[in-house]
Amino acid sequence: MTEAGFTHAAGADIPHSATSRRGMLPALAGLAVGLAYAAIIVYWAVGGTWLLNTVGISLSQPGQAGHLAALLAVWGAAAVKAVAAVLPLLAIGVWPPTANGGLRRLARVLTWIEAAILVGYGLVLTASGLLVQAGVIEAVAHADRLALKWHAYLWDPWFLIWGIFVFLALWRSRPQHQGFKACRLR
Repeated sequence: MTEAGFTHAAGADIPHSATSRRGMLPALAGLAVGLAYAAIIVYWAVGGTWLLNTVGISLSQPGQAGHLAALLAVWGAAAVKAVAAVLPLLAIGVWPPTANGGLRRLARVLTWIEAAILVGYGLVLTASGLLVQAGVIEAVAHADRLALKWHAYLWDPWFLIWGIFVFLALWRSRPQHQGFKACRLR
């Protein structure tokens, strides 16, 4: 498949703002969910500890081995989440208004990948976490039970919900082709 064919199939050839408006609400919801997740990570990166014990990690204290590496990883995660939160707005064509078509096509393809990762990751981990909570899957003896609960009921579903918003923004903002309109059921 040629590059033009791939980007067309991914819905990357958004013609104008009418398609953008259809994806605006889920894109804004995804932005809010993604930036909230990034904000929590930033809070932990600057030394906050509220809910840190619910993710099953601890950030080492300054001066301890691995502190700098852990801090860089946390800041990196916050940056990735912030970019991923904003990317759907570029992909649906509403922000920034001066972005060219090539940048929008690239953003749209990257955002489809983002949606697949978020939904896949969130779905698999939420389902497996809920199965552990229901006793269908046995957790290892040394597992952090508190972290398992929080992942099953909050952290992993958060990825799933975010991914669903991103998917809906892309799906609703896809170009409407004449062939699809003719196939509607009466």
